[in-house]
Amino acid sequence: MDYKAIHRFADVGPRKIRLFADLIRGKNVDEALQLLTFYHNRGAKLLLAVVKSAYGNADDRECPDPDSLIVSECRVDGAPTFKRIQPRARGTAFGILRRMSHIHVTLSDPAASEPVPAPSAATTPAETVAPTA
Repeated sequence: MDYKAIHRFADVGPRKIRLFADLIRGKNVDEALQLLTFYHNRGAKLLLAVVKSAYGNADDRECPDPDSLIVSECRVDGAPTFKRIQPRARGTAFGILRRMSHIHVTLSDPAASEPVPAPSAATTPAETVAPTA
C-alpha cells in the first residue's frame, strides 16, 4: 500500500529541492530521514517535513511495518510564480520572480515496488520458426 504526503506552495524554488529529492528517492525511510536531518538547507528541511508526514500517515493507517517502507516517489513540481518589481535607475524596473514548488512524497512496501521480471530471452524468434526445405 502507498502512503502519500504533499506540501503545496512551498516557498522555495523547485531546482533547490530537487537535489535532495534525487538523493532520497528509492532509499529506506530511516535512511532518508537521517540524510535530510544533517543538511543545513531550507529545501532539505521542507522535504524532511514531508517525508515525516508521509511516515506519520503510514503509522496512522496502521502499516504493519512502517520502518521497512521505502521512498518510491519523491517529486518536486513547479507552482505559481509571484512576480515582483525592483525599481532601478532612470525610472526603469527590474523583474523579480519568486518561485514556489509542490513537493510530493510516496512511501510504499519494498515487496510492492520491486520491478516485474522481464520474460526470459531463452527462445529467440529464429528458433521457433521451422526451416523450410
